This record gives sequence, C-alpha cells and structure tokens, in this order.
Amino acid sequence: MRAVVFERYGEPAAVREVADPEPAEHGVVVRVEATGLCRSDWHGWQGHDPDITLPHVPGHELAGVVEAVGARVTGWRAGDRVTVPFVCACGSCPACAAGDQQVCERQTQPGFTHWGSFAHYVALDHADVNLVAVPHGMSFATAASLGCRFATAYRAVVQQGRVAAGEWVAVHGCGGVGLSAVMIAAAAGARVVAVDVSPAALGLARRFGAAECVDASAVRDPAEAVRDLTGGGAHLSLDALGAPATCAASVGGLRRRGRHVQVGLLPSPTGTTPVPMARAIALELELLGSHGMAAHSYPPMLELVRAGVLRPDLLVTSTIGLDAAPAALAALGTAPGAGVTVVEPWS
Repeated sequence: MRAVVFERYGEPAAVREVADPEPAEHGVVVRVEATGLCRSDWHGWQGHDPDITLPHVPGHELAGVVEAVGARVTGWRAGDRVTVPFVCACGSCPACAAGDQQVCERQTQPGFTHWGSFAHYVALDHADVNLVAVPHGMSFATAASLGCRFATAYRAVVQQGRVAAGEWVAVHGCGGVGLSAVMIAAAAGARVVAVDVSPAALGLARRFGAAECVDASAVRDPAEAVRDLTGGGAHLSLDALGAPATCAASVGGLRRRGRHVQVGLLPSPTGTTPVPMARAIALELELLGSHGMAAHSYPPMLELVRAGVLRPDLLVTSTIGLDAAPAALAALGTAPGAGVTVVEPWS
C-alpha cells in the first residue's frame, strides 16, 4: 500500500510503498477513505510522543470500510462503514470495566503506538470495543472528523466541562478542536467567546455560533479581554490549542468557581507548563483534563448530528490527496489553519 512515512523526527515525510497491515485476532484492517490532519499528528512528527517508533506512519482520525477481520471479532464484518476513537481501549482493564475507555490502561492509538491512517489501510485493535458504525448518508470526510477533534470537543464541553445553557464559555484556539467546541457549546445554549490570532479562524468561530471574538494578537491580555466581555469571567474555558500561553489564558479568564478543561496537547510530556495556581486556589477553580471519548459514548453525539443540531461537516474546509499530506503536516507547526483538512488516500 501507499503511506506517508517519516524516518526522523522533524524531517520531511514522504509517500512510499510499504507492506499492507494484517489484523490482530481481536482487530480489523480498515480501508481508509478519509483521515483528518490534526495537530496531534504534528506533535508526533516532532518527537513529542514517547510511544512512536521510527520509521512511522502518522494519522489517527479516520473513517473507512472494514477490509479484513480477526478471528475473535464478533460484531463486525468486511464491508462495514466505520470510524473509531483515537484511543483504542483494551476492554478488560479496570478503567475499561468502569466505562472509562478513553483512559484505558493498555490503550493503543493508531498513528502513535503503531502505524496510522495516512495510508491506504490501517490496523485497529479490539474492534468489538472500539469501532463505531458510520450512519448511512454521512460522508467519510465528516465521519473522520468525529474520531478525534469533534468527539474530543464534545466530551470536553458536555461531559467534562458540564456546560449549561446561559453560561459563558471561552474557547482558546479555533482550529478543528476549538471550532468543534464553539459549535457544541453554542448548540447547548451557552454564550461563547472565541480566542485566536487568526481572523479566518475567528470568522469561522462566529459562523459556528460564537457570540464574541478576541484577536489574541491585538490585545494586551487575552484573559483580561475574556473577563471584560463576560462580566467577570467565563464559567467554562477550554485550551483547545495546547500551549503554555493559551493554558494560562484559559485559567486566567475564569470567574469564581469556574472550570478549565485542558484539551490541546502541550508541547512536551517531560516539560513544565506554568499555570496560575494561586488564582485556582483563591477562586476555587476546577482544572480538568479531557482525553478523547469512548466509543460507547458516541450515540448521543451522533443523534445530534443526525438531527442537524450539530454540523461537523461544516468544519471540513479542505480536502487533499495523500501526496499533499507531508507538506500539510509540516505546515501545522507554523500555520495551523482554520477548520479541518481531510486527506483522502485513494484520490
């Protein structure tokens, strides 16, 4: 098959022929019809993820058709239209037994723990636990955007963030995750403040329901700007980018007893990120993490998509072929862009 491969961190990836994957006994191989280009893929390419072994094929946000099925898989067969959370759970550890597959103790992640979906085919583990049926009528490009960014934003806003109608929600970083969070929070009846340095991203945020927008490059203190716009601070704030500055601004823009959810991956798992903990103590803030969403939690989100309340299809702003993926991956470091770019490996 053809796949995007990098041999060294931070050096140009290339499209080349590699061996087709084989399914594990508990897994499947999926023919990739669409796969999202995500900032997490850029972090992996930069060497920020300790699970990656070189050479490597990135890509973790995918949808396609089941091509081959392992001997122990009971719920899926060749030809099924599927997507998958970016965290593939084992289904048997204590976290999975509690229903918390998104923090599985033995999780695998395509594009990180093994070769990913910037390829014609990808192997996925523990299919009976992890696969999600793609509804008929939903495009593969839309389905691909659900597996990481949209589902991650949904859980961060609804489940971890506990958004309520009438609350102020600040979203720092309006890439794919951030724009998804804007749409989801607005659909829940919240008033959203979108924060970014890109006029194009802020324009999309307003289109998807943001009541206010803050150009972080044009203000002295984005946290202060959020507090001013919301009359004292956001009830819920998300760092959807993953940078020390956006993390601190998200916490700094909260009102008393507000809730910060860290969604974006921070640059280095071994580094430190300064967080204004004195403010967290004084205002009794909640500081929460959010790490994807388990497959069993997809149905309420999919029903809102089916009903047209949520429109993840509108987030897809660019579609490219596999040959354009290496340059697009590298560009995420300096120009994250607005909306979601989808790679169609067979085009």
